[in-house]
Amino acid sequence: MARGVIDMMDDIEIRNEAAAQRDYVIGYRRARHRFAETSGREIRTSTFIKQQLDEIGIPYESLVKTGIIGILDTGRAGPHIALRADIDALPLPENPDNLKRARVVISDTPDETCHACGHDAHTAMLLGASKVLRKHIGELTGVIYLCFEEGEENGGGIQVMLDTLATKKVDSCWGIHVYNALESGKICVQAGPRMAGAIRVELTFVGRGGHGSRPDLSINPVFCAANFVNNLAVAFVNQIDANETVTCGITAIQGGQVANVIPDTATVLGSLRFFSMSEGDKAVRILHEVAENTARMHRCSVEYNEKYNKISVGPTINDPYYSELAAKALDAVLPSGTVSPCAPWYASDSFSLWLNRYPGVYAHLGINNPEYGSGAPHHNSYFDVDENVLDIGLIATLKYVNALGEEATPGQASKEKA
Repeated sequence: MARGVIDMMDDIEIRNEAAAQRDYVIGYRRARHRFAETSGREIRTSTFIKQQLDEIGIPYESLVKTGIIGILDTGRAGPHIALRADIDALPLPENPDNLKRARVVISDTPDETCHACGHDAHTAMLLGASKVLRKHIGELTGVIYLCFEEGEENGGGIQVMLDTLATKKVDSCWGIHVYNALESGKICVQAGPRMAGAIRVELTFVGRGGHGSRPDLSINPVFCAANFVNNLAVAFVNQIDANETVTCGITAIQGGQVANVIPDTATVLGSLRFFSMSEGDKAVRILHEVAENTARMHRCSVEYNEKYNKISVGPTINDPYYSELAAKALDAVLPSGTVSPCAPWYASDSFSLWLNRYPGVYAHLGINNPEYGSGAPHHNSYFDVDENVLDIGLIATLKYVNALGEEATPGQASKEKA
């Protein structure tokens, strides 16, 4: 769909609008940070987002619980773009300081919940973009879906969001995640795997309890669990493709609680992370084979939590065509060197499911600023966001929308170039 007579926003306009929204974005990020609501409980957050969309003048659909899709229809032919931000917080205490200084804002419930992953910043950037896009609707084409996803941390909101979008046309998707391992002032839009897939491990070895003085009269599941952990690590070393990465993050063996009592069961917990679906499938097979064979060796049986021990989310893989388009577009509007490569991140994200369905880009926005004190790991009580980079995320979002609006055949290019 050609631009025709539509005059798209130019780079100067985009930078000026981002600067004009700076206080709004930072202010909203701080407001959101204070009421840190966990997955599926984002009631105040959802209400606030709806109020903002009402004030901006963008209609929206409320999903089953707290998710929202704002709909900005230009009334002209053009790309249909889904812009996504996650909105939930974590059930984690928040330290009043970051790595260097007192925070500029702290959760209202610092002993219980906080935004230790940056979703408050994601929501703020998308609301800022919503304001600009609504103001410049006459310079845009197509339809823009402003998607505020609930429950990203526990996967509780993704299915209803994607089911709702399935009733609409979507050519491409875009999202941003702030990233503690990337220098502040940098943004990465590389193609290929950017975040890992995940397999949660939760299985229980069942033996027969007894007195600790006579292990021969019992079937000790603790030894079975311990040997399973070792056997799994050895199997990974010898069976996972040496050119691929599958991490083996076993975090707990939960057995008995008394020194002289052999328990009936021992449970193993952990997660496996991967960047290749074929190796992820192989890891699941190895996990089950090692568990069953180890159980047999120790005269135990093994029981699997039916929700886990399989791929729960695949790797987040950026589309090659749209990543190149984003990199070129962002290079044109941001200072030289801002667009930067970075190593894949071993965390997992529901945006992988978006990218499985729609070609697009998940950008990583650097927030690592040692002087300010941001850079602590995500899901850590010292985690903080360098607010000075939020305008970069806003500019990047606006420029991506603009770049797709200038494309001749949005939604088809990736397939044609594959």
